Amino acid sequence: MKKIFTLPLLLTGLFLFASCGKDTADNTAAIEKESEELTVGILPAESSIPLILAQEMGFFEDAGLKVTLQSFSSPNDRNAAVQAKSLDAAIGDVMTAAAFADNGIPMKITSDISEDFKILSSPNSGITSMEQLSGKKVSLVPNFILEYIMDEFAAEYNFSYEIVEIPSFSGRSEALMSDQIDGVVFTEPQAGMLAAQGAHLLGSSKEAGIKGGVIMFTEDTIASKPEAIKAFYSAYNAAIDYMNETDASKYSDLLAQYQFPEAISGYLASQSGTFAYAGPIAKDPFDHIIEWTRNKELIGKSYTYEELTDFSFLP
Repeated sequence: MKKIFTLPLLLTGLFLFASCGKDTADNTAAIEKESEELTVGILPAESSIPLILAQEMGFFEDAGLKVTLQSFSSPNDRNAAVQAKSLDAAIGDVMTAAAFADNGIPMKITSDISEDFKILSSPNSGITSMEQLSGKKVSLVPNFILEYIMDEFAAEYNFSYEIVEIPSFSGRSEALMSDQIDGVVFTEPQAGMLAAQGAHLLGSSKEAGIKGGVIMFTEDTIASKPEAIKAFYSAYNAAIDYMNETDASKYSDLLAQYQFPEAISGYLASQSGTFAYAGPIAKDPFDHIIEWTRNKELIGKSYTYEELTDFSFLP
């Protein structure tokens, strides 16, 4: 059985569930202007790059949108913002969308994201293969995509592990590199940066075909701003075109403004193939994640694909 520990000196986490108009024409214009505004929550991870570029390169503006990106240092902080109704949309995962719905915060998954999560071991741990994490301390944020990915690898290699809970990116990095923990689940580009500093790369969610990250919009936003969401994805895909046509060194300075490390340029340049447009999440992985979430008693029912997804806004 897994045990969950907290590293109190590094970090404490926030957990989920925590004038009169001039005339009719002016009022109509104000309503239309409001309908073109979106506030989106992001994390300093690979999945946020198309949104950042859409913002900084003017693709949102070209699509007739005013988008505010709010960057969070942990999924729990992002969830608190969703609960406070300060976001129209957020980058997250299938289990988070289900947990929101279960707690009366209805959101719909509107696309997948570009993602790759890596399993790493500490420099001096001597752990160089996945199965050597058996019985070891692995840091991740419980109940989110990080734990799901680690559980998938643990099931494949038939081992159990202990969780050390450190919600922030910087806290997990510090603990890994100082050998306070044996392993960690990290997204890119931070994972590549840690590997360059001596951490051992044990596995990749992308290579293993494990996918569960999503963009999700509130149902209120879907009902009131459908055209804005369509424009959002048009701008998103324009950013993907830009990434496929432009050397990462040309825009790495923009990403640094959103808490990305300098190593992001090298990571992006090392990727083979092309970056993909936003697309739907397949039903089989969706159902598997819902089953995992239900088995952990994080939700009270098994949500269906139709209940939690709406891919009609994709170009």
